[in-house]
Amino acid sequence: MADLKLTDVAKTYGGTVEVLKNIDLDIQTGELIVFVGPSGCGKSTLLRMIAGLESITSGQLEIDGDVVNDVPPAQRGIAMVFQSYALYPHMTVRDNMSFALKLAKKSKAEIDEAIGKAAKILQLEDYLDRLPKALSGGQRQRVAIGRSIVRDPKVYLFDEPLSNLDAALRVATRIEIAQLKESMPDSTMIYVTHDQVEAMTLATRIVVLANKGIAQVGTPLQLYERPENEFVAQFIGSPAMNLLPGEIIGTGAQTTVRLAAGGTAVSDIATQTADMGLQVNVGVRPEDLIETSGDALFEGKVNFTEALGEVTILYFDAVAGEDPVIGKLPGIHGDLRGNTVKLAASPSKVQIFHNGTSLWYR
Repeated sequence: MADLKLTDVAKTYGGTVEVLKNIDLDIQTGELIVFVGPSGCGKSTLLRMIAGLESITSGQLEIDGDVVNDVPPAQRGIAMVFQSYALYPHMTVRDNMSFALKLAKKSKAEIDEAIGKAAKILQLEDYLDRLPKALSGGQRQRVAIGRSIVRDPKVYLFDEPLSNLDAALRVATRIEIAQLKESMPDSTMIYVTHDQVEAMTLATRIVVLANKGIAQVGTPLQLYERPENEFVAQFIGSPAMNLLPGEIIGTGAQTTVRLAAGGTAVSDIATQTADMGLQVNVGVRPEDLIETSGDALFEGKVNFTEALGEVTILYFDAVAGEDPVIGKLPGIHGDLRGNTVKLAASPSKVQIFHNGTSLWYR
């Protein structure tokens, strides 16, 4: 469908309120790119800038090699799906999906063909003559997506399309969107969400936005296994990655770190002799911690537990003024509350950060 390129894009309101800056991003044809980040980081603003609904203060936006900064939204070849569905309540599904095509003065045959194709992809063939009020939330969202498909755009934009659905419908509709992408492998899609599960399961690549810019871009597993910085390390994954202060006391292929609260960690990150004594944070995800009776990365008293069936989440007392450590053990461990537990982690699962940046990327 289309390549999309943003070069040094920035957005400022009123000349003083800076929302986004230094946005450099290349999106290839066929990718499903997901924008994630904390509330107010500019996810939806960036999406609306791509759509043409917000102006670009500086920088350049290209679609298929053409600069489109000043091109009206209707002429960019982009279709946008909003979280609110925005369906016409007095029109049937068929009429909602055909509305834009009628405005474009397409022939009846072209309209029928486009609607038939989209309805088949989205399994809406039995609902074409219904009004939106007779549809479930998930079906309404499929109609909104279908309204975009019939236009055959260069780029599809999704602005938190599942946020209005309940948990069960979100799962079902997320699967439908994934299957839709598989059926349209050449379609370029950009998707905004605050839901990490949506991001991890749908994305070809994830763009993490923070501090008015891009914190990291990568595949879901790259961000999970090799975060470039502490922000991404703690933003991706639930519960968030534990960060434990310490200092490097050994070098080489397996680096040893002494933790400030006691205990040691061994990481696969190779460091140099000059790193001895370097003050660092040791990052380890709750699900990568395992009970041990030997040398421990961390030892503490379990303050609270959450038994979720397949896993038990352990909350430890805070140590030395730091955030409480969180563990996530498989199975049910309801008898651990109030006990002292020793936890370790495989060196391949241990991250080391200095001044907020992973030593993998220095």
